Amino acid sequence: MPIQLECLSHTPLHGYYDPAPEILAEVERKQAAARARVEAFDPQLVILFAPDHYNGFFYDLMPPFCIGVEASAIGDFKSLAGPLSVPKETALDCARHVLHSGVDVSGSYRMQVDHGCARALEVLPRGLGRYPVIPGFINAVAPPMAACRRVRLLGDAIGRYAAQLGRRVLIVGSGGISHEPPVPELATADAEVAERLIAGRNPSAEARQARQARTIAAAQSFSAGSSSLHPLNPAWDRAFLETLARGDLRAVDRYSDEWITSEGGKSAHEIRTWIAAFAALAASAPYDASLDYYRPIAEWIAGFALMSAHSRLA
Repeated sequence: MPIQLECLSHTPLHGYYDPAPEILAEVERKQAAARARVEAFDPQLVILFAPDHYNGFFYDLMPPFCIGVEASAIGDFKSLAGPLSVPKETALDCARHVLHSGVDVSGSYRMQVDHGCARALEVLPRGLGRYPVIPGFINAVAPPMAACRRVRLLGDAIGRYAAQLGRRVLIVGSGGISHEPPVPELATADAEVAERLIAGRNPSAEARQARQARTIAAAQSFSAGSSSLHPLNPAWDRAFLETLARGDLRAVDRYSDEWITSEGGKSAHEIRTWIAAFAALAASAPYDASLDYYRPIAEWIAGFALMSAHSRLA
């Protein structure tokens, strides 16, 4: 059965601090085209790789990878909220397959996902429950993180599992590319912020509002050119996307955390979701890929991209 891929950047700032109307319309047209491809494909299962931004996973127990057996979206930044339609037995079977393939992955019966996952489900199938979905968390913000080689192997294991299901499977990667929003770091945090990074689940509405306000203010400063945040790096973004398009996935094995941070910013580690997604697709068969959209969008503090691919067996 065919496997199809959609990778896309996400932003919590959509609707809060947007680029010029013509750029916003451009993004929404490309997202609508991606959604049309998904609807035409009509997947029987979605496997979605996404990061978290200290909303569902914290330093009290921070796995490098986790497969959701049951999951719900928290609805931060007005993203979709509610339960995901996770096929429990399939998710468990996928986790077993990955473990038996030699890649360590944890499982969660109470996974909380944030906008990093929910925005992709809002853009593509337009709903958390329209298709069965297995959420795959990849730690991309809280050091230490799994090496990119291990991320590739995770994707490969999940892709081999998907290929033997005999279903139409959509692989989704949500995150990246170059960006550095104001995410605190445990190494430099004061006691109050450190506690939030360690065990900050289910914050008050006031705390969420304050976090949202900080993010919007940072975006305003960044787009005005008065920010110390890492600048966007379109050349680096395009080189990474071209690597994926060529299918040269083993090249990512050389990516060090220090290099990713220096070139793309502290949150550019979200490229791990794209690496896992493309590795999953490549595990079934050679693929053809298309870079459908790319633009550095300062208002969203993001190198913003959409990319699609399909196995040549499709």
